[in-house]
Amino acid sequence: MTWLRPPGPVAKGLRIGLLGGSFNPAHVGHLYVGEVAMKRLGLDYVWWLVAPQNPLKPIADTAPLEDRLAAARALVGRRPRLIVSDLECTIGARYTIDTLKALTRRFPEVRFVWLMGSDNLEQFHRWRRWIEIVALVPVAVVERPGSLLAPLRAKAMERFARRRAQALRRPPAIIVVDGRRNEASASAIRAGLGACRAGVLE
Repeated sequence: MTWLRPPGPVAKGLRIGLLGGSFNPAHVGHLYVGEVAMKRLGLDYVWWLVAPQNPLKPIADTAPLEDRLAAARALVGRRPRLIVSDLECTIGARYTIDTLKALTRRFPEVRFVWLMGSDNLEQFHRWRRWIEIVALVPVAVVERPGSLLAPLRAKAMERFARRRAQALRRPPAIIVVDGRRNEASASAIRAGLGACRAGVLE
């Protein structure tokens, strides 16, 4: 696995949230998750890890990595604590567990937190070695519309029911973070773009 410099500042004691995904495309829901997590969990930075390809999603539906990175950076704009990165492509990591192991080995002095919207929690048990992910770093779930019940019915929550928390704690831990609701989703945006291309919408 190749390693280059980290996408943002690293130092002893820093709390860095990691928001991974296809960002296909990036949208205000991603901003919401990152900003709410920073505020509620006291994170210093959030890194958006734009994946080369999500193993659970079809390649045909995924825009080129360069396009997704550019769109994510344009959306983040001048928010210095949100950092967009192609780190997973750089180090050759396909799965989240590989990314986390590389980061925690390289920067043991940093407190990493894995971030996700509650819409992803219900399929979290399908991720490769997901139990190891929870054991390695705290997982923070930001509640989003349409999936507010996910923390109640997700297999991950059943498995780690006694480790559920509302504040940052040592792993294994799943922290449920509430906040203002945000309706944006990448699938809805892609559906709208498809409709526009088909001439359904003006």
